[in-house]
Amino acid sequence: MFFSRIRIEPGSLAQIQLLRILQGNVYAIHQLLWTLFPGSPGEKRDFLFRQEFEKEQLAFEETRRALPLFYVVSQRKPETISGFLRVESKEYEPVLKKGTRLLFDLRANPVVARSTEGKERSVKHDVLMDAKLKGCREGVIDKIEIQKRMQCAAAKWLINKSAFNGFIVETSKEKPWLDVYAYQQHLLRKKGNNRIRFSSIDFSGNLTVSDPDKFKKILFFGIGPAKAFGCGLLLVKPV
Repeated sequence: MFFSRIRIEPGSLAQIQLLRILQGNVYAIHQLLWTLFPGSPGEKRDFLFRQEFEKEQLAFEETRRALPLFYVVSQRKPETISGFLRVESKEYEPVLKKGTRLLFDLRANPVVARSTEGKERSVKHDVLMDAKLKGCREGVIDKIEIQKRMQCAAAKWLINKSAFNGFIVETSKEKPWLDVYAYQQHLLRKKGNNRIRFSSIDFSGNLTVSDPDKFKKILFFGIGPAKAFGCGLLLVKPV
């Protein structure tokens, strides 16, 4: 596996393509990153990514504009495209043991599956919007209370996921180490009239590894849906 930081050379992109990326078109970003992994047509995606911005992540380089910056975990080593995308890669083989404590950042797409009358398959719903609608049905009108319920629902989703994936999210009333923020709803337009809707939320906090093998799979292959659109990559570093 490989962990890569991918940067855009500011003078290289066609203006309209750069504009699409800066507008947060994650489908366009996904297609852009695919160019770093040449292979057979129709090959399945074998990488996770997360978008940040250089102004936030690399503040010491004052001369660079706030261009998109991508972190990628992949099975294949991405290839630099000279004058277009700069790739800095290293082999990614985390050494983990039970009890290891880590700081983490995660952008995820929390969903809950609910059965619907008349349909054989359950339907996936946005966890945060589901909590909001439930609060409205219960007569809650205070916006701050609704927001708290949405954040709690997202936190519960992650804590439940962690129980099956080899880690424990550290939370307590005395030390609320889990932050839930930056909720966004996305609408992607593909060719034709095809549309994709999904939401994303950012988590950051502390975790403890409970099962190194399961946790390593999460680091390599992500957590939750919408991985093709910049969700699911768990970024970690020592406490």
